[in-house]
Formats: sequence, structure tokens, C-alpha cells
Amino acid sequence: MIKELNLNEQYRDIFALSQFAFQYTLSEKELELKRQEAERHMIWGIMENDKIAAKLHLIPLAVNIMGKQMQMGGVASVATWPEYRRNGMVRKLLKHALKYMRENGQVLSYLHPFSVPFYRKYGYEIAFNEKKYKIPFAKLKKDWGTKGYVRRIEPDIPLLNTIYPQYAKKYTGSLVRDEKWWKQRVLKDNYHIAIAYNDEHSPEGYIIFEVKEKLFTVVEIAYRSLSGLRLLMEFISNHDSMAEHAEFVVPENDNMPLLLDEPRFETKVDPYFMARVVDVIGFLKQYPTTVGRESISIFVEDSFLPENTGVYYVNPTTDGLTCTVIKTEGKAEIHCTIQQFTSMFLGYKRPRELAALGLIEGSQEAVEKLENLIPNQQTYLPDFF
Repeated sequence: MIKELNLNEQYRDIFALSQFAFQYTLSEKELELKRQEAERHMIWGIMENDKIAAKLHLIPLAVNIMGKQMQMGGVASVATWPEYRRNGMVRKLLKHALKYMRENGQVLSYLHPFSVPFYRKYGYEIAFNEKKYKIPFAKLKKDWGTKGYVRRIEPDIPLLNTIYPQYAKKYTGSLVRDEKWWKQRVLKDNYHIAIAYNDEHSPEGYIIFEVKEKLFTVVEIAYRSLSGLRLLMEFISNHDSMAEHAEFVVPENDNMPLLLDEPRFETKVDPYFMARVVDVIGFLKQYPTTVGRESISIFVEDSFLPENTGVYYVNPTTDGLTCTVIKTEGKAEIHCTIQQFTSMFLGYKRPRELAALGLIEGSQEAVEKLENLIPNQQTYLPDFF
């Protein structure tokens, strides 16, 4: 039986399972911080003999989708004790959580998978990649042509929030952060913070970082202008006596190497977070598009949430997309699964790319109509949960 767990009464049992499943150990102080962080979570468990056999956390969040805010349910800390595994408990918990999301206006869901094939069964698909640079300091030393200055600061959320939202809106899928998220997730560790200011003393960018064992790790970088980026790059390069390499995680379409005299260095791109549309019609009614695009019909198949399965007639108007749905496998110009629908409409992969791989079905004309309907914006998620 699935029941909502009482955090205050059951937090030791809740986090005992997390520590076992994800192989970490919490001190009493860390356990209390975890309990406080989980106060925003919905936590459901399946009970056996009045003990937690499996659990799932749902985090209510908001995200930027093509410049618009949408509600998202973050799935986290999904775990089962070994003696209860392979009994379908996670499936039941996910079904319960997704139903709750639909009923509460959370049209999207994200999770960080332990296994991509496992979560594809439940309608999730990779939607974010993690691009990582490892740059020798010798390649960072140059005249960056900067105007302005950089200063280290103590944590200052209002100041960081003058930069982050503007930077995040350039990408699809990034979180809308509140004060608790900044404190409990972004600034929870003892990292250094530096702000780049222009000549008029206005903040243009920030960097959150640490320097350890000859490695300069950029935990997060955000900027409002090219000048802000150049100032931060110069600031990093000034640590050449302390570190041999700098590591960055950046958006997949980042072009920082073009600013370096020698752009060859270690670059890795790995799949990161998965996502799924939870409520197709609710999502489409909030989706931004450009006026003048052609209408299109899309058949979406969602085997795990069959209430999403149907033909969607999508029409761009001055107020956004209008959408009607017929719950049938009727004729449609495009046929796709919920996984590919999510991938396309978040902008992770383009319709042309998926059509070339046979992952969506439709005529070339229909694919071009869909290509023109979906704005072109990079997905990027600098957070983790």
C-alpha cells in the first residue's frame, strides 16, 4: 500500500534507506539538514509490516521552457530495500507520483537516472547533456581585453539573483530558484564566490568555485554579457600558481574554446537528466511559439500514462498554441512516443534529427512544419537533485 510518509516522525527511516541505496553516510548534523531540505518534498512509501520497503520523493519546482515558466515535478531518492526489489514497487510509486503531478498542474517531470533504459519504460527520455571542459592553465593565459574588475564575496543570494535568472532564461529547462534552493542546494558547500563588475560597478557575472589538489573546479558560472565572461576567465587564469587545470560544466552549445588561442583540450559530453511531459495538452496550452506557423496534427503514444495517448491538433495563434485532442489512433501528420515528443518540444533534439533516425514518423513536409513550430533553444540544467 502506498502512503504519504511523515517526515518529522519517519525521517530516520527515510534517510536510512537513502544512505543504504546511494552508499553515503550522514552525520547527525547532515541528517538534520537533509530533513530540513526535504520539508518541501512529497514523500511516498510502500509499507511492509509497518516498515518502509520502497520510497520516492517528489520536489515541486518551476522551470523555464522557451522563455515561459512551467510547473515541474522533480523525482528523487527513489529507492527499495534489496529484499523487496523486483516486485514492481518503483513502478507503482512512479504511477502514483505522475498521477499526482497531473492533478496538481505539474506538466513536466525530471529525474537523474541510475539507468536510462529503466526509466524509458515509464516515458522518460534524456533531455539534458552535461558538457565538461578540462583546460590546462597554460591555455587560459592571454590578454582577455577586460574592462571592469572581479571581487570575491560572501554568499549573497539577492546579488546572485540579479544575474542567474537572466542567464538561465537563455536556455530551456533551467530551474527557477527560490531562496531555499539557493541555500540548501547551490550554496550548501563551502565554495568560493566571485562577482564580475563592469566599469560602472554593475554585476555582469558570477563564478562559484573551489581550488583543491591543483584543480580549479568551476561549480557554476553565469554571466549577462561577453564582458562578464571575459572578466571571469581572466580571474580564473590568475590562479595559475595554484592549479594546473580548470574544469567547467557548460551548456552543450557553449563556444568558449573559440575565445582561446589554442582551443584543443579535453572535452566530454555525457547524458545527464531525463524528462517527460506529464500532461501533453496542459503542456501544449502553455507552450510558446511564433505566430504564423502552420497547424499540425501529432499522434502521441504514452504506454505508461495512456490518458496522454491521442491525436493532438495544434494551432499557433497570437495567444500561443491552441490545442484539441481526440483520444484515438486517428490520422495524424506526425506519429511519436511520449519520449520523442518530450525530446522535441524541450528542444533537446530537433524533429529532423529524430526523423532521420526513424524515431518519429511523418512526411518530410510534416517534419518541416514541426521543425518550424518548435523554437530553437538549447536545453541546460546546472542543478542536481
